[in-house]
Amino acid sequence: MNLLKNPELLERLASAYALGTLRGGARRRFEAMAREQAPVRAAALIWQSRLASINELQPQVQPDAVVWTRIHNLVQGEKTGAAQAAVRAQTAAESTGVAAWLRSLTLWRAATAVGALATVAAVTVSVGQRQEFGGEIARLQNQLLVAPQIEYVAVLADDKAAASMLVTFDPKAKKLTLQRVGGYEEAGDRSLQLWALPPAGGPKSLGVLGRDKLLRLTAGERDVREVPTLAISLEPKGGVPSETGPTGPVLFKGALIQKML
Repeated sequence: MNLLKNPELLERLASAYALGTLRGGARRRFEAMAREQAPVRAAALIWQSRLASINELQPQVQPDAVVWTRIHNLVQGEKTGAAQAAVRAQTAAESTGVAAWLRSLTLWRAATAVGALATVAAVTVSVGQRQEFGGEIARLQNQLLVAPQIEYVAVLADDKAAASMLVTFDPKAKKLTLQRVGGYEEAGDRSLQLWALPPAGGPKSLGVLGRDKLLRLTAGERDVREVPTLAISLEPKGGVPSETGPTGPVLFKGALIQKML
């Protein structure tokens, strides 16, 4: 469905989404389109802003104690559900390789988004209690600020196109995360070293890898921005200086993709 060619339908769906009357599969499809299409996302935000303005005109109402209990239970339930979904997704990723890992990333981000939307919806039950709701909103914002923001992904494969390493980068936390998804094990006197291959200039070392299945390296966004390819070479134990470039064979290589969602 191309909502951009049907402005009237887009307005109807955006208003229903903001009101909460768009439910089930239709709501999920609308959220998916909003993530992919900026005009759809803007329409939803505009309608949410309109409803927020209407709420300003409503008289303050003191909710019953049971309302706060329901809000608390909803928030805790969504947090628990999101955490369990992330654990299940990670477990599936470790057992099935790259494809499952990518699905787990989608599930994890979807669970986080659903939890955030449900929490915000619960918090807006009583607009008259903004001061008390303010603490809950601030807590939610803090949670979203510390959540991983994966913006770059690369699948590094050998010369037979067998995936061996999955790389993600969180520029906010300045962390490169590498997950071994193949069976390769370097010898005891050797180390794997990660390299950025920029479009101009020589390779730049991003760090020497340990032997753990899940590895993390510190890097700034300037180290990976506009870098089209990452590579892993086999080097003497401890790696080699960045200035020398790779001295051993390049075992794994792959395109670094910047996610746009």
